[in-house]
Amino acid sequence: MGEDLLEVRIAAPDKASGDALARLLVTERLAACCQVLGPMTSVYRWEDEVRTAEEHLLLAKTTARLFAALEERVRAEHPYDMPEILAVPAVGVSEPYAAWLAGAVRGA
Repeated sequence: MGEDLLEVRIAAPDKASGDALARLLVTERLAACCQVLGPMTSVYRWEDEVRTAEEHLLLAKTTARLFAALEERVRAEHPYDMPEILAVPAVGVSEPYAAWLAGAVRGA
C-alpha cells in the first residue's frame, strides 16, 4: 500500500499562504494531512539571478493517483507564477498510517 503514497513539497511565500493551501488540500480531500514548516531561507536562481527569500514549506501527504489534481489545484491557488510542487514517493510507511491516509483522500 505504501508504494502509492507521496509527500508533496510546496514552498509558500508566507505562513498565511501555506496555511490556506494546506486547509484547501485537506478540505478537498486531495491530501490527508499537510504540515506547514518555517520560516526557512530559500536560495535559488530565478531569471538568471541568484535570489534569497524567506518561505514556508508545505508537506502534503497524498496518493500518486491524486497528484495531478493536487498539482492543478495548487497552481490555481498559489501566489507564485511557478510554484515548487515536488512529489517524493514514500519508500516505507507504517501499515496503519498508510491505511488511514488512503482512507482520508478522494475516492476512499
